[in-house]
Amino acid sequence: MARINLTKKDIINSIYMQIGFSKKISENLLEDIFQIILASIIKYKRVKIAKFGTFTLKNKKQRIGRNPKTKEIKIISERNVIQFKASKSFKYYINKSG
Repeated sequence: MARINLTKKDIINSIYMQIGFSKKISENLLEDIFQIILASIIKYKRVKIAKFGTFTLKNKKQRIGRNPKTKEIKIISERNVIQFKASKSFKYYINKSG
């Protein structure tokens, strides 16, 4: 199966076609949605979107890693990562047949 990327442009065009907003308004709407989600994740460390899933901000501590090709040992710095857990509705939707 070929990998298909969904771009912001694809989503903007979908909003434009389905709702009828101009492309500029559709773009602003999408950007606002992304900003709301991002700001909420940063502020609350966890954002649940009903019937979609939950985004959680986790901190990964510094650790030792190894380059598999060169076997060189490096320190992997501490960083924040986003985890996503799909809701039951989301899982049901993608697993239903037909």
